[in-house]
Amino acid sequence: MQIIDVDDVADCRYCSDVSKANGEDPIGSAPKVDHWILVEVPLPWPSTLFTESPLTKQITPIVKKLIFKRGIMVRPLAIAPDPEYSQPGHTRVIYYYRPAQQFAEYTKQEYVVPSDQTSPLVMALLNTLLNRTKEIDQFAPYQQDTTALREILVCTHTQVDLACGRYGTPIYRELRKTYGQPGQPLRVWQSVHFGGHRLAPTLVDLPTGQLWGHLEADVLPQLIHRSGDPHEMRRFYRGWTGASKFEQIAEREAWMQAGWDWFTYPRTTQITRKGLAGRKRWLYPVLRRVPIQPLQLWLDRWTSGASWVDVEVTYRAPQGSGCYQARVEENGEVMSAGKSAAKPNEKIKLTPMKQYRISQFKQAD
Repeated sequence: MQIIDVDDVADCRYCSDVSKANGEDPIGSAPKVDHWILVEVPLPWPSTLFTESPLTKQITPIVKKLIFKRGIMVRPLAIAPDPEYSQPGHTRVIYYYRPAQQFAEYTKQEYVVPSDQTSPLVMALLNTLLNRTKEIDQFAPYQQDTTALREILVCTHTQVDLACGRYGTPIYRELRKTYGQPGQPLRVWQSVHFGGHRLAPTLVDLPTGQLWGHLEADVLPQLIHRSGDPHEMRRFYRGWTGASKFEQIAEREAWMQAGWDWFTYPRTTQITRKGLAGRKRWLYPVLRRVPIQPLQLWLDRWTSGASWVDVEVTYRAPQGSGCYQARVEENGEVMSAGKSAAKPNEKIKLTPMKQYRISQFKQAD
């Protein structure tokens, strides 16, 4: 790890300034998610929200059980109540889940429960949703018909990293003012940290599940309307949360080929081969055939340093089904910062980040 002087990079107190100045490509930085659980939690949010909040710390054991015992990737997020969206004395819970292996949108359920943050009713709803039990019918009176609404979540969680407050807050305000007024087809929320503060400002777009980073105000119309040349948005795309790191890199290239309609195509991604060395080279082909999901999650992390990866992206478009085949290869490193400096005169620490490129890409026969 290297340390640079503050004078070496303009305004390098913020990790996202260093990342952007050094040309870090954000692709592949989105988490893979099977279930999203969004819960209104009033501001302010401490950095220890998920370990100290009366509600969120109750969610953590359920999430860990789903991930480590069943291999289901769950991402809980707190969103700030909004004066125009929210109801005093009520808690909103928005739940998205992956409907199938091949999909374009997460399936949505939303509830507004009359309770406070410590209410057993809120916890009972969360427990029922995450465990997919039949008892969900008892919450029908609280369910909201918002499936047509798009939800935009912008990280403004300053207490986790200063860059998210410094750069996320203006983007949130612009989106909320321009596109998130009541009666419009989307809502814009302030969100807790969901990873990648060095890529701030960063947001989640649901139900389609794209993550964006290094955002600039002048590209927001393209992002919201999904219009214009996709290549102009390439450098802001963190990836699709229906796929893992290397798969996200291939999926971005498919988007470049197909255009904005790509986000409406049901699709799935699959790694077919990895360039590995040592014992990983012969263990990986064997272990990847074992149908135990927690093992596959571990295997994916264990082999994340592969020098190259072959990926297939299968999709279903109105004109017919198809498949792209891609090879993703290492493409050097850039120096980036894992977190912002907490104090104005504090030196920021740099760490190398691997970069990748598409070396082969074709439509399968």
